Amino acid sequence: MSKKKAWFITGAGRGLGVDLTKAALAAGHQVVATGRNTDKVKNVVGEAENLLVVKLDITSSSDVEAAVKAAVNKFGRIDVLVNNAANFYAGYFEELSPEQIDRQISTNLIGPMTVTRAVLPVLRKARSGHIISISSIAGLVGQEYCAAYSASKFGLEGWMESLRFDVAPFGIKTTIVEPGFFRTALLEPESTSWPELSIDDYAECNAKIRPLWEAQNGNQVGDPAKLATALITIASEEEPPLRWIAGADAIASAEQKVAELQQQINAYRDLSTSLAYDDERNNKR
Repeated sequence: MSKKKAWFITGAGRGLGVDLTKAALAAGHQVVATGRNTDKVKNVVGEAENLLVVKLDITSSSDVEAAVKAAVNKFGRIDVLVNNAANFYAGYFEELSPEQIDRQISTNLIGPMTVTRAVLPVLRKARSGHIISISSIAGLVGQEYCAAYSASKFGLEGWMESLRFDVAPFGIKTTIVEPGFFRTALLEPESTSWPELSIDDYAECNAKIRPLWEAQNGNQVGDPAKLATALITIASEEEPPLRWIAGADAIASAEQKVAELQQQINAYRDLSTSLAYDDERNNKR
């Protein structure tokens, strides 16, 4: 068994957050399980000596500060932060209202930033820790009907890739997790919102693709319990991965993206490498 750690998990009231809370407890860790509705969190994760359930809306700065303070008061530290809470605004970009776009970014990007900002002083003081942010393969590969969601997850990944340089001197590790389709709660009505606007030009495409997305709910191939167990393993490693692509479907999409990037690089390599100042002009500067 790995060293006992104190985990701080957002979005622990449903989906992967539930499985991750249970897996961390089963592995002997201490867990702060957070969610907007603490009664719901308690109902789904149960009770345990090493468990603290705390109210947390990640878009509320006051909630975040209070939850982190409660975690430190209870366990004296935070070792692993899991930015898991998220939602999904599905639909074509033009049909998603500006307010929906704002809410998507606020939850999936600004929320994890706010939580991490509050936890980082605890990790820096300890000169150790691990920040895990749950992204998506949609944070690496753009997909139809995912304009808002991918924007939030691409942003999350860019922030995390850069954050690692900030925190590495303090012994803090970072990991981006890119799951494929797992049977979590993301496509359930509580997590998925559909466009508030309607544009005739998109009607035909909507009639085809929305039912496909709705049919995915409950039929995803990935097992979130296995994903949670794997994350416990990754968090126990001395050098955890900077990025972990989770699921065979996610690997296939990532490999296709890598191949396409290489093809695009090669197609314009000569043009791209011809853009520097020439020596004569450099000598005149």
